[in-house]
Amino acid sequence: MIEAKRFTRIAADGLGGSIFQDDEFALDTPLAVVGTLPMRTGAIPAASAAVYVWADMSGGHPHPAPHPAPQKQWVVMLRGVIEVEVTDGSRRTFGAGDLIRVEDTEGTGHITRYVGDPPFEALFLPG
Repeated sequence: MIEAKRFTRIAADGLGGSIFQDDEFALDTPLAVVGTLPMRTGAIPAASAAVYVWADMSGGHPHPAPHPAPQKQWVVMLRGVIEVEVTDGSRRTFGAGDLIRVEDTEGTGHITRYVGDPPFEALFLPG
């Protein structure tokens, strides 16, 4: 059984750019629900409102240029595959089940490319 959930943070680098950081949050004691298998839970920092995003990205990303995040937010990938590039040229690919913590709200930001088959589905959790 896993003890922590890994995620990627896209953070500001302090020089006006963005970087990747690997991180994780702990999963707690199994929930006591009679008649079910044990489950692990983890607290994601509070989000004031979840936003569900669905898009047919067969035409590409609407913002192929570098852009900062509009706010600090979690991106929970549900379907599709994206590639994110930070300012040092590093690239990572994310798909269903991946968690991304986006924090580069100032400066150059990052580039997001849709590289998988459409549609793209994700939950954006501000906070």
